[in-house]
Amino acid sequence: MRSSPLLLAAFLSGILVFAAEPALAQQNEAAALTVAVAKPAERQWPETIPASGWLKPWHEAVIAAEIGGLRVTDVLADVGSVVSKDQPLVRLADETVRAELRKEEAVLASAKADLAKARTSAGRARKVQGSGALSEEKITEYLIAEQTAIAGVESAEASLESQKIKLAQATILAPDDGLITARSVQLGAVVSSGTELFRLVRQQRVEWQAEVSARYLPRIKEGLTATIVGPEGRRVNGTVRLVGPTVSTDTGRVLAYVALPAEAHPPIGLYVTGQIELATTKAFTVPETALVVRDGIAYVFTVDADMRASRVRVETGRRNASEVEILSGLDPWADVVTTGGAFLSDKALVRVEEEAR
Repeated sequence: MRSSPLLLAAFLSGILVFAAEPALAQQNEAAALTVAVAKPAERQWPETIPASGWLKPWHEAVIAAEIGGLRVTDVLADVGSVVSKDQPLVRLADETVRAELRKEEAVLASAKADLAKARTSAGRARKVQGSGALSEEKITEYLIAEQTAIAGVESAEASLESQKIKLAQATILAPDDGLITARSVQLGAVVSSGTELFRLVRQQRVEWQAEVSARYLPRIKEGLTATIVGPEGRRVNGTVRLVGPTVSTDTGRVLAYVALPAEAHPPIGLYVTGQIELATTKAFTVPETALVVRDGIAYVFTVDADMRASRVRVETGRRNASEVEILSGLDPWADVVTTGGAFLSDKALVRVEEEAR
């Protein structure tokens, strides 16, 4: 019976220790992570479709020689030159052309003299016609000679005009404002008619030939806004100017021609990705920092009234700036953890920043 007080003391000590363990655990759990929370937001976002394709000239002009057999004496432009319409680009040796021009001028002068003589004779023949002074055969001969002389003058004038055109063609001009992208002419070369000398991007306009899945064809219209991601991540906005009428049998895709602003100067020949904006629709969004991706699956953490964090699996959609669209899995009124979610576990006790302050 003397050991009863000792047993009682030991029993009471065990009760105190057992009662202290939950308090200690609660004290340790209370020191959980401090997080920031926010309600999901409703935005008006344009529906976008992905696309990719080449940057190509809007129109490319081939500048070629129209006259042959002449030597290049001056090359006045090079690759990268920005030129204006009718600006001289190449000059050809024109001595032979000018000599032919003077010859044609002389032929015209001779033809005009013959015409004057023929008209004088024809005029006299008309005056005596019917008087018997000249036979009808002779009168007809004078009148035909006049018509022949008129035709000779017209022919000489046409030859002279042709020679003037050849002289003008000895100086090759830019057909439009634009950017020289290729040069094949060399100083001193003797060119043939049709020889390519330069290639010109008209008006420096570059377009994006975007390949889009054929299922979007009924929804892509002229005037829609498109965005490409250029070099170094630079974004350039453009406008759909034309939608291809056919679908490629090889890829099942259709081409949308997107006009880009000339001042953007995107590099020709680059393959870029981007998107085309369709109709504007509602988007249920959270900050991108709220997403926690584990094993390829997207989650967010929500905080309930008991300050417990719950891991919720979600399906994501569009992204815009620093926000991401949530398609399913999340209550619109939930408090979503926007920072610190990567360090949380399911059912962890948390402190919200406002409460911490």
